[in-house]
Amino acid sequence: MTETWTMTKALNEGLRAAMRANDRVLLLGEDIGRLGGVFRVTEGLQAEFGEQRVLDTPLAESGIVGSAIGLAMRGWRPVCEIQFDGFVYPAFDQITSQLAKQTYRHAGSQSFPVVIRIPYGGHIGAVEHHQESPEAYFAHTAGLRVIAPATPHDAYWMIQQAIGGNDPVIFLEPKSRYWPRGEVDLEASGIGLHTSRIVRRGTDVTLIGHGAMVATLLAAAEIAEGEGTSVEVVDLRSLSPVDYGPIIDSVRRTGRAVVAQEAPQHASVGSEVAATIAERAFYSLQSPVLRVSGFDTPFPPAKLEGVYLPDADRVLEAVDRALAY
Repeated sequence: MTETWTMTKALNEGLRAAMRANDRVLLLGEDIGRLGGVFRVTEGLQAEFGEQRVLDTPLAESGIVGSAIGLAMRGWRPVCEIQFDGFVYPAFDQITSQLAKQTYRHAGSQSFPVVIRIPYGGHIGAVEHHQESPEAYFAHTAGLRVIAPATPHDAYWMIQQAIGGNDPVIFLEPKSRYWPRGEVDLEASGIGLHTSRIVRRGTDVTLIGHGAMVATLLAAAEIAEGEGTSVEVVDLRSLSPVDYGPIIDSVRRTGRAVVAQEAPQHASVGSEVAATIAERAFYSLQSPVLRVSGFDTPFPPAKLEGVYLPDADRVLEAVDRALAY
């Protein structure tokens, strides 16, 4: 059975399915109850499951995550919502100093199944602190799993898989993909939580990205095809751990790779992927691994986001450079 849903609807239904399947799953966040969250991802869940399982919290991200850690120690499976990407930093100490290390500190005897949902990225014309891409901070932190769905289907299944696991998960939701519709297969998740996936086949160059960037890469691939270039596109899906198998296999076939992201380039997830490709597929490469990213500056005012964020033209310029070698 398939449905055509927005990512917002898919996440809502995924959370509902997880809460129906396990009464130890509960949600915490600012305005997630009666309001249904600023993006309405939790709309209707408090009415169905009650205020004891869908908790409106004070405006205190550190308190949200700290409470979730304590709840996890008592056998609950808390799902935290951080209202916007730039608001996660007050909880950064709780996440990186406590949550990420607790299982290791307990030598595996205590699990901490906490999911932290973070709407991230640009393309929505928002103000300062509302359009950031903080994934590198968390992917760099040992003890955290970091994932980013690109489609409603993945959002529906990956949120359930994340909640069902026993490790802390940073669940990055690309804000600009909340509203486009896509098919969701309600009977088959297809692949595992940390599996990368080839979403378009090609022979000349491999494009690699995650979250909202996947749609940009697919748009670039369509344009390139019209110009006679066959482009393969890989959706990372998981940023920590990264499933390199499909990525390396693809690059060995095409001989060229472009890694794209909205985040700044320096010390980023894209840089790590590029470095690993160079290590593992060096003798298959016909050109250097190229990167397309946001600039190494704070996210600009909304009117300049179109200059800052990579688009299909910037991706295609990198494709042209890769093919020129």
